[in-house]
Amino acid sequence: MDLAEKAINILIVEDELLIAKNLSQKLEKLGYQIADIVSSGADAIQRAGELEPDLILMDIVIKGDIDGIETAVIINQQLDIPIIYTTAYADDETLQRAEKTGSYGYLLKPFKQRELHATIKIALSKHQEAVKMQQLIALAAAKSENRSRFISMAYHDLNTPLTTIQLSAEMLEDSELHKTPGTTNKNVERIKKAVSNMSELLEEILMLSKAESGKLSLNLNPVNVIDLCKSILEEMQPLATQKHLVAFRNRTEKIQANLDAKLLQHLLTNLLSNAIKYSPNGGNICLELSCEGKQVVFCVRDEGIGMTAEYQGKLFQQFERGGNVGKIKGSGLGLCIVKHIVDLHGGTISVESELGKGTTFIVALPFLVMSH
Repeated sequence: MDLAEKAINILIVEDELLIAKNLSQKLEKLGYQIADIVSSGADAIQRAGELEPDLILMDIVIKGDIDGIETAVIINQQLDIPIIYTTAYADDETLQRAEKTGSYGYLLKPFKQRELHATIKIALSKHQEAVKMQQLIALAAAKSENRSRFISMAYHDLNTPLTTIQLSAEMLEDSELHKTPGTTNKNVERIKKAVSNMSELLEEILMLSKAESGKLSLNLNPVNVIDLCKSILEEMQPLATQKHLVAFRNRTEKIQANLDAKLLQHLLTNLLSNAIKYSPNGGNICLELSCEGKQVVFCVRDEGIGMTAEYQGKLFQQFERGGNVGKIKGSGLGLCIVKHIVDLHGGTISVESELGKGTTFIVALPFLVMSH
């Protein structure tokens, strides 16, 4: 059953009885049901297992031998229940500890009804989205003749919680609490970033599904390739840090080529964002444009972490990532999609890379029209 169709049961973990009662009343006015109120980590673990609530509001400072964050870690190991932390103050060190437990949000005391409702809606939507996303990724990795149809359905299902998260985040941002600078503003930024990352992953999965089912088609039109490259580089600039130098080198005269501008933009954006992402220490990032015969050639160079020869052999396979990426996040889908786009254009893609020294991707696409 969808969460919107039933009353939401919430377990409150709070060792100040008056605060707990006040919070309980606010939640009931908002239409939530209170599963129970407990005051210690041990009781929270026991009642979470017995009641399996839809959500837990967890005070960070509680009675007993373990605090709220440690309690959440134990609950997360046993149950898949979204947890929102509550606290009278939220310093950066505490927030970092809480983030490592997979927190679904934070609420500062005293509780305001607007922020309370919005934060709970965000947490529940994020949890729904996380569960469906795991199912979608598993489906994308599996082999099934109905996979394309199922992925399309899951994609549309996931857009609903993403929209809810986005709207709730905007509601939080517009509230009086966020008119003054503070830690909670960082929480809103984290929420927005999470929505953006999930939206990008959804688009990648849908595009890959279309490509593999033969439903990704070319829409060829004359494209001013120089202008397109400049536009993409401008969009990439916010991703770069002060340690990166992003440059465009044009080794041609004015080019108009019959290409799919949307797919070409996706291809170059993916290669450039990878170049920036996998250059954590900075360095030069270069997009070079040239012509060879009846082909337009794009080279994307970086001075990043590079890749092993073994990984280069698996570079364009789904869900494959290099063994040296460490904590750099990625889905392992981007280059697979890039390869599909290159193949659709009848082009070629190759890579030159050395560990610790950088990577160069070379994409050559045929074009039909050239004007000076």
